[in-house]
Amino acid sequence: MDIFSSYNLIIEASVILILSFVFNGISKKTNIPSVLLLILLGVILQYVLSYFTSDSVDFFPALEVLGIIGLIMIVLEAALELELKREKLLPIIKSMVVALIGLIGSAYLAALILFQFIPEMSMQSAWLYATPLSILSSAIIIPSVSGLSANKKEFHIYESTFSDIMGIMMFYFLVGGLNPASDGGVGGFALNIVLTIIISIIASYAIILVFQEIKSQAKLFLLIAVLLLLYAIGKQFHLSSLLIILIFGLVIANMKLFFKGKFSIFLDHEKAHRIYHELHIVTLETAFVVRTFFFVIFGLTIVVSSLFSLSVAMISLLMIISIYVVRFVVLRVFYGKDILPQLFIAPRGLITVLLFYAIPVEAQVESFEPGILLFVIIGTSLVMTWAMIKDKKKMSTIIDMAGEELETLEKEDVALEEGQEAPSPVPSKDPLKKDEPPE
Repeated sequence: MDIFSSYNLIIEASVILILSFVFNGISKKTNIPSVLLLILLGVILQYVLSYFTSDSVDFFPALEVLGIIGLIMIVLEAALELELKREKLLPIIKSMVVALIGLIGSAYLAALILFQFIPEMSMQSAWLYATPLSILSSAIIIPSVSGLSANKKEFHIYESTFSDIMGIMMFYFLVGGLNPASDGGVGGFALNIVLTIIISIIASYAIILVFQEIKSQAKLFLLIAVLLLLYAIGKQFHLSSLLIILIFGLVIANMKLFFKGKFSIFLDHEKAHRIYHELHIVTLETAFVVRTFFFVIFGLTIVVSSLFSLSVAMISLLMIISIYVVRFVVLRVFYGKDILPQLFIAPRGLITVLLFYAIPVEAQVESFEPGILLFVIIGTSLVMTWAMIKDKKKMSTIIDMAGEELETLEKEDVALEEGQEAPSPVPSKDPLKKDEPPE
């Protein structure tokens, strides 16, 4: 049986997409991230594949391409949902600062752990290995926080998006340090960001003005192709390309803000709004498909035996603990006591895998076990799953209590209308408070 024949590949891809849709439904009901189920599916398929063929398949090229497209779609999807209003300015800045401090703090502690426990690891290489492991995964977070309150959901969208962008910028800044001759230092890095922002804003205005004049119905994938082209060209010129995607998404999602005054005459609001609405749907669907195949293929590449190494488990656990220590301190400083379940929503995923495979040969350390990468990804996802399930149960309890109190009040109103004595109210009990002693 040739499992790689054309029709078999179509069947396999279709079944994976159907299962991914089912996993999304399971995720909404149980709060188990669908990404974990996709990785598990990939691991199962790995064993199925080994049963049918002994040939080894190199999945890395597909993984890399899917990861890059997935990253672009996920950031664009997040940007299209972000409103830039005056009242949103403080939450955006706070989320950005939390993401930056969390990224640097987690990377510093992770680098120290790697430097101490892996003998061949230099501090420079340790920072390069630690950075991918310190970046939040918007690919996992954004689909998982839909059930949270509006403020907490918004915080996670901002934070994970900023973490992705700043993490990638930090990684390539560190890569530049490997070659001092071509490294522009902090000044060159800052100039790169400013140049990227200017190009992004000009490109965003140009794309919107041009595409609102295109009458063809089939133009949305043309628009996505233009964005992919800009991203790839930006990468070739060592620009922070993800900023181009983020800024374009923000411009098209907040057109009234960017096309004010004299600029408003150039914008056809009806056509532009239609482009935004249709792009949002296409981006959402494309991100779903790409994310599905990325994590399934990642599961296919996992070496499961590496998880059972004592040294891998010890290093990984120390890194996971350091992630939540840094996160606790940062959230406590900026958000006070209301830090649940945000404290435990810090999974690693798509960006971590992509950047890990992008570590230059001259910085690679043979004694580094890839199992650490897998252990941290699965560990942080499981912690998030536990926190989301616990939060969901807590919310269900509060809703049930509110329902009981509302029912009691309705009974009282009915009794008063009928001239009867109101029934004694059922004492409400706060699950977060201890029982008070009887008087």
